[in-house]
Amino acid sequence: MRTLIAAGLAVVLLAGCGGPGQETAPSVPPLVSVSSLDTPSATPSDTPTPTASATPAETVCMKLDQELVRTTLAVPAVDVQTKATPTDFGIPTYDVCQLTLSNFPNGPVLNVETSVLPATAATLAATQKAYKGEPVKPVVVGDGGYGASTFVVFLVGGKLYKVAGPKATLAKYVVLAQEVAQQAVDVPTADPVVTLPDCDRGSSAAEKVLGARPTARRDSETAQGDPVCGWITASGLLTTSVRHTPQAKALIAPLSKAATSQSIPFGDEGYVDTATGRTTIRVGDDKLVDFVPLPARAINPDVMTQFALAMASVYTH
Repeated sequence: MRTLIAAGLAVVLLAGCGGPGQETAPSVPPLVSVSSLDTPSATPSDTPTPTASATPAETVCMKLDQELVRTTLAVPAVDVQTKATPTDFGIPTYDVCQLTLSNFPNGPVLNVETSVLPATAATLAATQKAYKGEPVKPVVVGDGGYGASTFVVFLVGGKLYKVAGPKATLAKYVVLAQEVAQQAVDVPTADPVVTLPDCDRGSSAAEKVLGARPTARRDSETAQGDPVCGWITASGLLTTSVRHTPQAKALIAPLSKAATSQSIPFGDEGYVDTATGRTTIRVGDDKLVDFVPLPARAINPDVMTQFALAMASVYTH
């Protein structure tokens, strides 16, 4: 049930509950974790390479009963994914750890996700209301939750948890969710603020886009060395990402013709979608840079242009 930052970015409060991502997480350099948000302003594919989540050294995945997971899902093998796992950017945003479910690379995985920000029963209800996939049923896990044949979302200890993997049954995912709920209470909380210097230069402009000071940050770097930045509030987020694709010109062409697009002077061409706030810049023939606010909404294009001005040099040099 993973989504990554630019995976369509349709605005739903629970991103990706239809099933887990099956791609392998990339190797990324260490991130810098800080305790304050006082920062200065200042692979060929059509989707961005996944980015690292800011999980603590000990994750709930490390504490799960692997034999329970193996027998419940009837898979040949279970192991903790040692590579960095993508942050699930959305509303809410989740940190992610992973269990591999086979002996082969790129095989099925079980995602265990923890909300970056604190959550309440109201948060849980909002995610269920926004979910648009297969019909869900309530489950008795932690302080309540809901699920279907590929996932369970539940509340425990003031955080939301999402357990998602290959198609099975709701009953089996309840078993796995109960194991996660039992083990999660002893897992250290991830630092809410994980930053990269290249992302810090956009913080002041990001605050204006969000209309509030971010309460969490999730910055990382892809295997190709592209910074991925995330500013998070209780009601929204703003992310930056890169797509490396030989179809860059073709992919940006519809934006140049859209009635809601406004041209901006960055890269070889760039546009702000005034209806959603999404901003895309083309750099050469094989690179697209996306600045995406969620939820999608009409945003003053000058505000997004100022954010692009703060961040463009990171991606166009």
